Amino acid sequence: MCLAIFAQNVLPDWPLIVVANRDELHARPTEVARPWDEAPSLLAGRDLQANGTWLGLTTTGRIALLTNYRETGMHDDRAPSRGRLAEHYLRQEQSAQQYLQALQQNNAPYNGFNLLAGDRSGLWYYSNRLNAAPFKIPDGVSGVSNATLNTPWPKLLRTQRSVSEHLAQAQAPESARLFEIFRDTVRAAEHELPDTGIGLDREKLLGSPFIKNERYGTRCTTIILQHRQGYALFYEKRYDAFGQEVGDSNWQVDFLANTIAAI
Repeated sequence: MCLAIFAQNVLPDWPLIVVANRDELHARPTEVARPWDEAPSLLAGRDLQANGTWLGLTTTGRIALLTNYRETGMHDDRAPSRGRLAEHYLRQEQSAQQYLQALQQNNAPYNGFNLLAGDRSGLWYYSNRLNAAPFKIPDGVSGVSNATLNTPWPKLLRTQRSVSEHLAQAQAPESARLFEIFRDTVRAAEHELPDTGIGLDREKLLGSPFIKNERYGTRCTTIILQHRQGYALFYEKRYDAFGQEVGDSNWQVDFLANTIAAI
């Protein structure tokens, strides 16, 4: 994941709303979002190169979302896969708070990351590039990209504002509108862009919520809509190197019946 907006307890019937874009090399092998064969209560896409996932949900209501932290010249090819952090949380029964606290104490040599872990207590956040203990994210509309939580990069501010405006006018989230917000290809003005050491041309390329590039770009958009009646809707749209939609997956996760069904 490279851009995610999440709304907690903003709409009465929908306590959690997540919308996220995954930006990645188009050549990187990926499996579409579906229940995993060896873990049928886990619904997620899968990275087939390093294993793990960037975003997933379980029938017990556990949710995990991972973004990489952008830091030029700091990448260690020998570091363990960050995607396994999200997968490991989804497979365990440890609370979100306890899992992130143990991760901080372990201090393994991962490349920079942001990890959101959620359970019935709410959403919890930890970054190994932030000198702070894991903490619970307050209600409202928050977001994360490739810096720490709510760092005001232009594309995060724009999508956060658009999602907030949509939810302020709706009784229920509209998936079509949320997908539209995350298809935004407008790049930020040069003076608004962060300076993360990758050069102006690449900052400009990565400066829009939806990235179109033949080598690296937005591979999918995922929406998770959790309802108070004990279920969640999970939508994924996938895109090619030209930004064209090439497939989708639609699922309903029933927390009461402990089932996942295509819709």
